[in-house]
Amino acid sequence: MVARGYGGSEVLGTVTVRLPEPGAGQVRIRVEAATVNPVDLVTRSGALVAAGLMAAREQTGIGWDVAGVVDRIGAGVTAFTPGQRVIGLRDLLDVSLGAYAERLVLDAAAVAPAPPGVPAAAAATLPLNGLTALQSLDLLDLAAGDTVLVTGAAGAVGGFAVELAVRRGLRVVAQVRSADEEFVRSLGAEWIVGDDISDLACEVRRLVPGGTDGALDTAGLGIRALAAVRTGGAYVTVVGGSAPPPLRGIRVHQQWISADGAALAELAAMDLTLRVADVLPLERAAEAHDRLAAGGTRGRLVLVPSGA
Repeated sequence: MVARGYGGSEVLGTVTVRLPEPGAGQVRIRVEAATVNPVDLVTRSGALVAAGLMAAREQTGIGWDVAGVVDRIGAGVTAFTPGQRVIGLRDLLDVSLGAYAERLVLDAAAVAPAPPGVPAAAAATLPLNGLTALQSLDLLDLAAGDTVLVTGAAGAVGGFAVELAVRRGLRVVAQVRSADEEFVRSLGAEWIVGDDISDLACEVRRLVPGGTDGALDTAGLGIRALAAVRTGGAYVTVVGGSAPPPLRGIRVHQQWISADGAALAELAAMDLTLRVADVLPLERAAEAHDRLAAGGTRGRLVLVPSGA
């Protein structure tokens, strides 16, 4: 399943290609599940071409996350064997084939053993969103006992961020809708603020006098989330183009995801909360894109090969 040109979900369509062969240091995966993420919609729309992040092409590969079974290895690969269940992440933007496919070739360094006993659809939701949360917390570089604001805490990245932050000994202020409060508290959030972002900083500072030590802004609130951080603290956004200026000596970072098989293996061993909103066959990818664009899903929509 690829994008032929750019635009709405109608540009998605299937193509038949020669079976890809893994090169040195690569593995080929028989795909059992591929997750639908917001970046897929942005890629399909042509926004990344307009932003200069990729070249225009007649056929663009869609899909980053994959769960499946190794069916062939390239020269020099010793960490994986055919028949092994794995998860992986494609972090290259400008490609003609993505994870929405029956087979996918990835660098072995972008692959990790799948979480044991976890269905492929759930396992496929971990790589992009889990690594984004992990790498964002690394950028914040907070110490155990510090406080962190997580915006969009009930989202796919936000949920992982709350769980991982708590595991690091951080105290979490979660910004969520009231309907999601119980779920986010179950992940370990200590304080909850609502979705009225006009009063976000005041509400956070009421709970944490002086402001939080850091903010992980998965909702792209920008300056409003930054205002909740103490002077000299840290701020990370995962939404491109939403980074505010580094006011009051706050360290400001834009997090750009990178595949990391070793870190992904650590995540897979953590028994994190994996959420699947629905599973659809690959030929209904356009429907999945439209549902994600409409909003309101909790967990990820996942595509599986036809007939699976």
